[in-house]
Amino acid sequence: MWQQCHIINTTGYPETIHNQDTKNRERERERAKMKFGKELASQMVQEWQGAYLDYNTLKRLLKDLLIYRKQKGISTYSGHSGRVRSLKRKQSLYRAFSGLTGRYRGGSPKIKDDDNEEQPILVNAVKEEEEEGTESYYQTMFLRLNEKGGEQELVFFRRLDEEFNKVLKFYREKVQAVKTEAEGLSKQMDALIALRITVDKPCVSLLQHFGPEVMAAAPSPRNSSPASITASVNDENQGVQRMEVIQEVEMISEDIDEISEAEKEEKKDKMVRFRPAPLEILSAVRINIDPETPVSTLRNVLGSSKSELSFSKEELRKAEERLGKAFVGFYQQLRLLKSYCFLNMLAVSKIMKKYDKITSRGASKSYLQMVDKSDLGTSDEVNKLIERTEATFIKHFANGNRRKGMKTLRPEHRQQKHRNTFFLGLYTGCSIALMAAITVVARLRNLHHHEGRDQYMENVFPLYSLFAYIVFHMFMYGSNTYLWRRYRVNYPFIFGFRPGTELGFREVLLIASGLSVLALSAVLSNLDMEMDERTGNFKVFKELIPLILVIAVLLITFCPFNIVYRSSRFFLLRCAWHCFCAPLYKVTLPDFFLADQLTSQVQAFRSLQFYVCYYGWGDFKRRTNKCASMSSYEALLFVVAIIPFWARFLQCLRRLFEEKDSMQGYNALKYFSTIVALVMRTLYDLKRITFWRIMAASTSGITTIYSTYWDIVIDWGLLQKKSKNPWLRDKLLISNKAVYYIAIVANILLRLVWMQLVLNLKETAFLHKNAMVAVVACLEILRRGIWNFFRLENEHYNNVGKYRAFKSVPLPFHYEDEKIL
Repeated sequence: MWQQCHIINTTGYPETIHNQDTKNRERERERAKMKFGKELASQMVQEWQGAYLDYNTLKRLLKDLLIYRKQKGISTYSGHSGRVRSLKRKQSLYRAFSGLTGRYRGGSPKIKDDDNEEQPILVNAVKEEEEEGTESYYQTMFLRLNEKGGEQELVFFRRLDEEFNKVLKFYREKVQAVKTEAEGLSKQMDALIALRITVDKPCVSLLQHFGPEVMAAAPSPRNSSPASITASVNDENQGVQRMEVIQEVEMISEDIDEISEAEKEEKKDKMVRFRPAPLEILSAVRINIDPETPVSTLRNVLGSSKSELSFSKEELRKAEERLGKAFVGFYQQLRLLKSYCFLNMLAVSKIMKKYDKITSRGASKSYLQMVDKSDLGTSDEVNKLIERTEATFIKHFANGNRRKGMKTLRPEHRQQKHRNTFFLGLYTGCSIALMAAITVVARLRNLHHHEGRDQYMENVFPLYSLFAYIVFHMFMYGSNTYLWRRYRVNYPFIFGFRPGTELGFREVLLIASGLSVLALSAVLSNLDMEMDERTGNFKVFKELIPLILVIAVLLITFCPFNIVYRSSRFFLLRCAWHCFCAPLYKVTLPDFFLADQLTSQVQAFRSLQFYVCYYGWGDFKRRTNKCASMSSYEALLFVVAIIPFWARFLQCLRRLFEEKDSMQGYNALKYFSTIVALVMRTLYDLKRITFWRIMAASTSGITTIYSTYWDIVIDWGLLQKKSKNPWLRDKLLISNKAVYYIAIVANILLRLVWMQLVLNLKETAFLHKNAMVAVVACLEILRRGIWNFFRLENEHYNNVGKYRAFKSVPLPFHYEDEKIL
């Protein structure tokens, strides 16, 4: 046995060690191949997933081919009468590696005739006439088809050609789209540079650069005329600082090595003579830089939002800011398109290597050469646009500071910090301990039968229940973000978060758990001070604890300093302001999504109303209030309940007016029916007669059925009769279909719970009436959390179906005559 371990093989290594190393290498290769499919799925642009090479399907076809060959007992062959492939290296493998120092231009290197004879396949380019012109597609032909297993190989290559042509067509369309967009941005930059020159008044440099004739014809700043500018130049002293005109240089698009000497001289001459766009361009453009405000909305209704240029510095600043955002968005498109090209070429290479390993035919060389010659391998438009975009943005929007410019173009993703995980676990554990302590205190001191139970539930419980609603809603949203991330739903893009500022589930749950610790600590301290005789003198402070906590939360929410995720807080506040000012703001997805969340927080708004009444008009020192007997308070309860639904109703009307979509009209009718049901319910609470109870029950039933149907069919996209998944939809994120059926049933049941106030259920021995209201409110928040996941899943698949991976950014300048340039 000892001697066997020292047997030396022909390579000079012990045989046992050599076999072990071979097994390890094979295991590593298999592990790497298994990882690529998952890596491709994780790195692809999720909205373009249908346009990527279907790597898993191709791998499945190769697996079927491998099984067939094993069943037939077919051994590996080289393609020449069954000869075993030689282990001797070909001479081509010893050629110098030049991939890092150079690249081929105009296609791949030519293949020798003897190499072509060894290839089992031939890939031909097929020309097809289309509306835009002639497009080439590729088709594989077998030069030597294997008698056994040849049909499976034909099926594989037929599917591979289909997938590659699909990728190629999509890539061409996207490249053409970004080239068209690049032309539009170039025109925008011409107008911006002309506006900069005009606003900054570079009198001396302009006259030296353009001449008095051009200056006289150019638009002048306010309170200035060409004659006065010309006169001021003559009066300039030598000590006056001059502003240099922005010199624009035309970039050479072709490779220097591929153009002749005459073309080089012509390019250099153009670079010397190149000048900025003439200032006359400003006379043919209008500006559209007004932010979306109620005033601009009214202006849009009455007339055009595009106004004449005023040549002010504020106007220039807004135009630069808007055009800078457009460049950042355009740069992100280019990066995603470059990644799309790389991943698909890598997928083709991987799948062809896998084919060669199974069949040992060496067909990958011919196919990969075709890939290199195709537009996917030879097109440099995207790389050139990336370079030009970087140079333009750094020069004009970052003052030449490359680090600052690249930081804006390539924002860093939010990194997960270990301290967030640590504090999340700490706060969660503290919350559980505090809830256990409150339960023990209530049990030991028999608070359920205490004489002050009703007084506590009527006055203090509504104050602390506000925090329960907020924490529970944040917990549901944190769970949603975890599931969206797990199932690769691009929620930052859907919501429009600025890259690098979106909150993950850890951050959301960290805030929720921290607020939970504060609220539960306040509840426990309140109970302890109330039951302990030594703290009986602290009644005023004890009753002010909830108010202090609310004020602290509001101060943090509106805090202008960069603490506690300021960008996310301001994003939330801005969306909330848009909701309450509807329909004066353009409705975006974050706005109406937040409005839907607010419709599930009616009890939270009523708790805030109770805060005002309790501490404003009630006697909080004695823990008494007369809010329930105040007619104005009862009316406000009704108004507060209607506000979220009314805002959502107005948003639907705004979208109906702008988008001309009839579905928005039906959606508005849904929220209007909810408002009617709330009115009838309020009248029943005031009158307490049978007629109003019937009206309240009937309207609530109608809006419950209407809303449930809308949730499941429209918002979730389920219950499709012709779907391949019975009563669901064709594409599902979760493989277990039972989850969707459970969600449908849960949504129906939780919608029915909404009617419990109409049925006027009495309080039980264990639950006070306010506790019953809190339970129903929490169930509505639970329903909304479930709705959130499937609503965004449906939105994700709508974006996938339309290949919508970017949001359009409004440009600052509008050309009245598109042919001016």
